[in-house]
Amino acid sequence: MLISAQQAIKHDYIPLTSLASRAIDIRTADAAKNSKIRDEITRMMMRYLATDTLLCWAPEKSIHDAATTEGATTSLRQKQIAIAEPIIAYLKTHVFPGVEIYPILEEDSIMPRPQPEMTQQIIKGWLLGLPAFELAALERGVLATKSLLVAIRLLVEWSQEFRDVQQGAEKRFGIAEAAEASTAEVTWQTGMWGEVEDTHDVDKEDLARQLGSVILLVS
Repeated sequence: MLISAQQAIKHDYIPLTSLASRAIDIRTADAAKNSKIRDEITRMMMRYLATDTLLCWAPEKSIHDAATTEGATTSLRQKQIAIAEPIIAYLKTHVFPGVEIYPILEEDSIMPRPQPEMTQQIIKGWLLGLPAFELAALERGVLATKSLLVAIRLLVEWSQEFRDVQQGAEKRFGIAEAAEASTAEVTWQTGMWGEVEDTHDVDKEDLARQLGSVILLVS
């Protein structure tokens, strides 16, 4: 609820209004044959692909959690993989057929692994071709989740532009699923150590609000 005029002009308090404004700016620029905004958004999102949260998996074993996870049946890495694999499979089947998408970090590596050049070019071309409202929604989703792939999965699930690949009556990929995919490590850590009051709970609600604005804009 807005309680002052000052709040009414802050983007954090009006996520859907600010998102719609962003989409209109993109559409206006497109109509004027000005690709600057679209190109800047695409470059930003491709940078997120290089460090995509969905593809950054923890080592199988860590000296920092060995004691606290004793007796646990599933490691953080296994949880991350279990969450990521269905999303990756969906994107490779319905959105980017034939592309290869790899985890950024190998199990025992600290050096990030870039995605294949062809994968990068296909995804970049797809981003450049999005309608203005879908591009604005995707930008918001990427900034909220720190994951281009999670944001694409959410967009494709709800946008009217992608009705042909949506799965109908099956359980939909929504706010809860996108939040889970983008916060697996935080959820794991808070499960061991507990939440920080007025921090983790606030972050959860803000993430849900941002993801909700994505869905509302395009559905």
